[in-house]
Amino acid sequence: MEGKNSQLQQRKDDALPRGTGNLCQWYVEHAENATLRDGEGNSWIDFAGGIAVLNTGHRHPRIVQAIADQLAKFTHTAFQVTPYESYVALAERLNRVVPIAGKAKTAFFSTGAEAVENAVKVARAATRRHGIITFGNSFHGRTFMTMAMTGKVAPYKRDFGPMPASVWHARYPNSVTGISVDDALSSLQDIFTQDIAPQDVAAIVLEPIQGEGGFHVAPPEFFNRLRALADEHGILLIADEVQTGFARTGKLFAMDHYAVKPDLITMAKSLAGGMPLSAVSGRAEIMDAPGPGGLGGTYAGNPLAIASAHAVLDVIADEKLCERSAQLGAQLTDFLHSARSQCSSITDIRGLGSMIAVEFASAQTAQTIQQQAMARGLLLLTCGPQGNVIRFLYPLTIPDAQFGQALEILSSVLSQHADS
Repeated sequence: MEGKNSQLQQRKDDALPRGTGNLCQWYVEHAENATLRDGEGNSWIDFAGGIAVLNTGHRHPRIVQAIADQLAKFTHTAFQVTPYESYVALAERLNRVVPIAGKAKTAFFSTGAEAVENAVKVARAATRRHGIITFGNSFHGRTFMTMAMTGKVAPYKRDFGPMPASVWHARYPNSVTGISVDDALSSLQDIFTQDIAPQDVAAIVLEPIQGEGGFHVAPPEFFNRLRALADEHGILLIADEVQTGFARTGKLFAMDHYAVKPDLITMAKSLAGGMPLSAVSGRAEIMDAPGPGGLGGTYAGNPLAIASAHAVLDVIADEKLCERSAQLGAQLTDFLHSARSQCSSITDIRGLGSMIAVEFASAQTAQTIQQQAMARGLLLLTCGPQGNVIRFLYPLTIPDAQFGQALEILSSVLSQHADS
């Protein structure tokens, strides 16, 4: 007799299009902090975190309570029709902490892609320019504008026809592939010379640490020179912090690691602890560029998600999750460097805080390790242009003992790939 997971997989294949792919062939029925359980009695330690959505863990009691309290009041009105104080209060909280120079303002949306698209809208309205420059191997979303901005064809752009115009890709600094800061800045100059004049560029958009691109960290020198270049030509600098935000890198935002500040910042994922919420924050005079009604959305800033986000910020502060992120990340990095001495297939270890990745010589090795870890009860994600990188996105609330158990599983898997 087939198990429940097999039955569900057959139903999924019959009912859903193949474009909605899945990593796991099992179906979650319950989750608590850093533990996932299916309907057949199996459990896994979650080092994926819903793709960086669960920095505060699954079903944190304070988040559950905040959602329940809001559920007893109202679930939806559409903020642009009937506003509510919690939306305003969350904007005020973010305005106080986002790494933006001067007075900031914030608007809420539902998804990361929506945040990025609206940041582009704000930038174009503020500058009266059309051009957008992003970077190779970046990921900004799956809508048409954000697909155009994403620096990877398969699987995101393939099969979907022409992308929106006025988007160009520069090179992102990458020590593994030998792309220096000078190379990256030179590629921007090439775009200005060959594709679009700088006075027609509205914004340069980049991830401080590339997510899907393999957890490559932008060097401080790059940000310093990029900020100067943007200021020279009146171009806005947008930091896409959808994956890097909310304590993942050891600070509330990855941009807190840098001396320069962006003009706009996008956020989503762990902002609301599993509820769909995103935001754009930026310099007040820039955020005010679109006219009334130019920003919004039916579900943008849903009150349940807003309540959850308030609780997330409380948990990050009260449980000192930025410090916790740095501590866990240091422990993981030490472990990986030790493993590297026995495993030559590990070619690089990088990241900030608990946004850590390990790169392998081949995608096959990374995927085999991912599968072997899952068989032992540890859920991992791969990333990178070649799929040869394993990234670690565990909840920052994971208990020490469970974190140690996960490293033991990883150690046992990596030992199978040690040099003979």
